Amino acid sequence: MKYLHTMVRVTNLAESLKFYQDALGLKLIKQTDYESGRFSLIYLAAPGDEDAQVELTHNWDPEVYTGGRNFGHLAYSVENIYEACQRLMDHGVVINRPPRDGYMAFVRSPDNISVELLQAGEPLPKAEPWASMPNIGSW
Repeated sequence: MKYLHTMVRVTNLAESLKFYQDALGLKLIKQTDYESGRFSLIYLAAPGDEDAQVELTHNWDPEVYTGGRNFGHLAYSVENIYEACQRLMDHGVVINRPPRDGYMAFVRSPDNISVELLQAGEPLPKAEPWASMPNIGSW
């Protein structure tokens, strides 16, 4: 058995790609558009880790998705959690659970999917402004 991917349905492909690629830093692996089925499949992965992919499914006809929190979350290990969170904030992403402990943070995608960021290796020393930042919303 081999892990292939996690699928997330997205409503606004441009906003989702801005989040997953620009803010989170994932790289596009493949995109296939299915004209007859009116949907696109977009595969993304962390740089250097193409075996663990996220599939964004974009149905071309408008649809409202609910229960994003019921999905659970995507989790990524990062080299420096403070730099990763700063990059996300610089892209306008709310840090719902800041890395006060130097180890873990949560953000949400434009479709309300929770994304967990975990510091690779040992937690970083506690640092401001992260140590004093409160939780925002749910994560």
